[in-house]
Amino acid sequence: MEVFTGMTEHNHEQVVFGYDKEAGLKAIIAIHNTTLGPALGGTRMWPYKSEQEALRDVLRLSRGMTYKAAVAGLNLGGGKAVIIGDPERDKNEILFRAFGRLVEGLHGRYVTAEDVGVSVRDVEWMRSETQYVVGISESLHGSGDPSPVTARGVHYGIKACMEEVFGSSVLRGVRVAIQGLGHVGVYLAEMLHREGAKLIVSDLHENRVKEVVDKYKATAVHADEIYAVDAEIFAPCALGGVVNDSTLPQFNFKIIAGAANNQLEDGRKHNLALKEKDILYAPDYVINAGGLINVANEIEGYNRDRAMTQVENIYHILKDVFRVAKTEDIPTNIASNRIAEDRIKAIAQLRRKFVSKPVGAYKHGRVFN
Repeated sequence: MEVFTGMTEHNHEQVVFGYDKEAGLKAIIAIHNTTLGPALGGTRMWPYKSEQEALRDVLRLSRGMTYKAAVAGLNLGGGKAVIIGDPERDKNEILFRAFGRLVEGLHGRYVTAEDVGVSVRDVEWMRSETQYVVGISESLHGSGDPSPVTARGVHYGIKACMEEVFGSSVLRGVRVAIQGLGHVGVYLAEMLHREGAKLIVSDLHENRVKEVVDKYKATAVHADEIYAVDAEIFAPCALGGVVNDSTLPQFNFKIIAGAANNQLEDGRKHNLALKEKDILYAPDYVINAGGLINVANEIEGYNRDRAMTQVENIYHILKDVFRVAKTEDIPTNIASNRIAEDRIKAIAQLRRKFVSKPVGAYKHGRVFN
């Protein structure tokens, strides 16, 4: 993959490659757009098969962060980083401190956090070398584990979907099929159970399934059977690409609303297919934005009440998405993209008119725009 070809396809601003032989660091940082503020996005550590695969992934993920931050109403841009390596074997303090120096060298254009393969401890090693990091533990005045906050946003998003489809957000007696019982999936199961929802669950780890079945009176099904169960709501909370040509014909759901990223294998094709089947889809980057909103609050000093209020606003954001989709007769993910793009465009025009200083510096707990 040609670097500039990949960048120009979706108008990325900057790609930075970092290498440190002694630390074993091979990393790529992609900054997609800083119109709204400094780029925020986590660092993923993964044993990519090639450097081209890593570059393709970081470009795709960073663009997604731009849309997620924009539609969530945050004054932040989109960025992402990947470290090429096996998180089970290659992680150590020196590696993450070297990566922290790479982030520091961008002087606040990019703020990082944890993602797949990277833990809070790893982020705190980065923090030894850079101030441009969020998602640290509560003991260091951070926001701690983002999983329950992500689940909270999904919970409010499901209520918005219920209101749209059934005219009521009451979940008592509603059947919800949860795919994936990692941290977010388990927290979501707890929240839905408290409201009286009937849970159907699947996960590749039998111990996780047993725990949720025992605690929340859920019904367990095999991983391949979750797509065909009788339920009003399907909540994918594990892998992406689960809405595809193979699974779509099996769906009996009225709503798809979950925490997984990239749920549609083909965004345009499969959201159109869902629309034709009269299944309401909550765009994944909108409904799962709670974690991003939570860590973004660390930038100006973490306040949990403020963060939770912003996360609960996912309900209203989704209602706006559904309104645009219905008014313009377009799929919901196209509607959410349009809302994000319109906000970026409007603020870019405002900046060109009134602001002469550079955009997107972050220093000492403040965002300077």
